[in-house]
Amino acid sequence: MEPAIWTPYCGVAPGPGDLLARWNFDPLVLLTLAAATAAFLRWAPADTAQRRCFPAAMALCAVLFVSPLCAFTSALFSARVVHHLVLTAAVAPLLAWSWSGRAPGSLGTWVGLHAVIFWGWHSPPVYGWALSSDALYWLMQATLLGSAFALWSAVRRATIAGAIAALLGSMVLMGLLGALITFAGAPLYAPHLVAPIAWGFTPLEDQQLAGLIMWVPGGGIYLLAALGMAGQWFAREQALA
Repeated sequence: MEPAIWTPYCGVAPGPGDLLARWNFDPLVLLTLAAATAAFLRWAPADTAQRRCFPAAMALCAVLFVSPLCAFTSALFSARVVHHLVLTAAVAPLLAWSWSGRAPGSLGTWVGLHAVIFWGWHSPPVYGWALSSDALYWLMQATLLGSAFALWSAVRRATIAGAIAALLGSMVLMGLLGALITFAGAPLYAPHLVAPIAWGFTPLEDQQLAGLIMWVPGGGIYLLAALGMAGQWFAREQALA
């Protein structure tokens, strides 16, 4: 696989010496985050939990798309995986818990659809395609976040048994993708064939780290959520006994 020049939305890959200066002050991103937060606080219900969740989600979005983490994802595939996990397993549930509505479709549908979207964007050809233009980059972010939001929204309103099953299924699917990436015998992601070297990693080591992050903490998020749901169920049963 021959390395290519990649210019994704967050810019060319930074080196260790200039990462902290690589903030992204895209006015459209800043305006969107500020306007969304202001609008939510203006019209949101008085429920304090909901009012905390949405600003927290917007703050995490600022970390993802404004802070130097945005540029770091151009250098390391492992940083990109962290970025996508925060988007789908932190921002998405915060948004779901700040919304009083209900996503259409069944819980099982969203488990499957989110898995297809997540796996699809992390297939090497599609991943490289997503970094070839700003429009495709934002399509990737929007579909990852949108499907994850719908999944967490469905989990929130499901029965405890259904929610636990969905979360454990998501854990298995995330772990399987992480394992496949971890044990791949060669570097697969063309945008990260050169930049990891400046950070002390070979491309394969960076890829293996990315797979491990997806496999262990990535899958672990869903496991912890399932255990939390199980704890709620147990406490409820104890109270009724």
